[in-house]
Amino acid sequence: MSKNLSVNVEFLTRVEGHGHIVVDMKNGKLNKCELKIAEAPRFFEAMVRGRSIFELQHITCRICGICSCGHSLASIQAAEDAIGFTPSEQTVMLRKILLHLENLDSHILHIYMLVAPDMLGKKSALALTATHGDAVRRALRMKKCCNDACAVLVGRHVHPISSTVGGFTKIPSEADLLEMKKHFSAIKQDLLPTLELAKTFVFPEFERETEYVSLANDTEYALLNGKVKSSKGILKDKSEYKTLTNEFLVPHSTAKHCKLSGESYMVGALARFNNNYDMLHPLAKYAADELRLKPVCSNVYLNTAAQIVECFHFTDDAIQIIDRLLEKGTDKSEAIIVGLNENEVIKVKAGKGVGAVEVPRGLLYHSYEVDNKGTILSADCVIPTGQNLENIELDMRKLASMVCDRPQEEATLLFEMMVRAYDPCISCSTHVLEVDFV
Repeated sequence: MSKNLSVNVEFLTRVEGHGHIVVDMKNGKLNKCELKIAEAPRFFEAMVRGRSIFELQHITCRICGICSCGHSLASIQAAEDAIGFTPSEQTVMLRKILLHLENLDSHILHIYMLVAPDMLGKKSALALTATHGDAVRRALRMKKCCNDACAVLVGRHVHPISSTVGGFTKIPSEADLLEMKKHFSAIKQDLLPTLELAKTFVFPEFERETEYVSLANDTEYALLNGKVKSSKGILKDKSEYKTLTNEFLVPHSTAKHCKLSGESYMVGALARFNNNYDMLHPLAKYAADELRLKPVCSNVYLNTAAQIVECFHFTDDAIQIIDRLLEKGTDKSEAIIVGLNENEVIKVKAGKGVGAVEVPRGLLYHSYEVDNKGTILSADCVIPTGQNLENIELDMRKLASMVCDRPQEEATLLFEMMVRAYDPCISCSTHVLEVDFV
């Protein structure tokens, strides 16, 4: 039986950014197993220095075109935390709707366009159109609903306009809320066929115990507020994020790696599912049962199944929030008019603050220090994919020992599928570069 394995995937497809898988095993000895990241650093932490907190979210949302709203919300939360501002109940409800739209949009993209081709034996989503045209059309229909609802709430999905420090520059009307509810209802109709399709997926068998990290609180499936919870019993405030992420450098990556209690940890849909299963809506729990997904699940390939479960939860929860807003009516007087009334509504002072938001790929941190004029003095961003990189490599090491006797093509595909299961956003995770001057 062969114990040799050589995998070299220079351009990993169906992920955001550029990742390079290298695996080298000879005679059962694993010499190298790395996910190389060669992306250039982004410099957003330097870009925001000297800028006002009231323009910050329009810069940070450019970090990612997929998690644009999530970065905006993390940025806003960190700025508000720094100046000691508490958003209104209405603002929090509207932000939750926005975050649900963001997570739904990204999950649908990942499930249908990035993972489904592997599960259905195709090279790409384009190849699915010939054999699974209805599924492709369903995915595009659902994504359009997300984009259209985002346009109603914040002007557009990519680089949102109206979400700002203090609240929203435009408060949705009753007609706006009804329009958004229509889009969420349409998504809900397409979720059951999505579940039926997913039930045909044969996820690879894999188990590796790891630590799962997410937000958690006692009242809901936490996405926007709560403590940072670890499956190994750690519960800390978001202000302690540096002791939770413990970033460190590795020579083969321009993105930092992270660890907590053990060698590594995982953030994302599977981590949220494992830590917060009891808080899911009933229909989401039904979806989990249908997919035979139970906490604590330690098969990373099932991160996609957890995303499907979350889609049911996000949709139901958003509809319930909209119904509450329709019942009580929205308060238009809360609108923040940038340049006119923000200084009256928001009292700026010097301070430090942290934003912690559950975006599609996991827990995102933004941290700022501001002066008494609301100008950014320093900034730090810790991206979910960066937190997952060490865990990805340890999963790859375990996989190498399992597939070293399989055909090269089959083994390579399993490595690619493993990395894709994390739904990595590689470009966003790069914010460090070592340069040696000789």
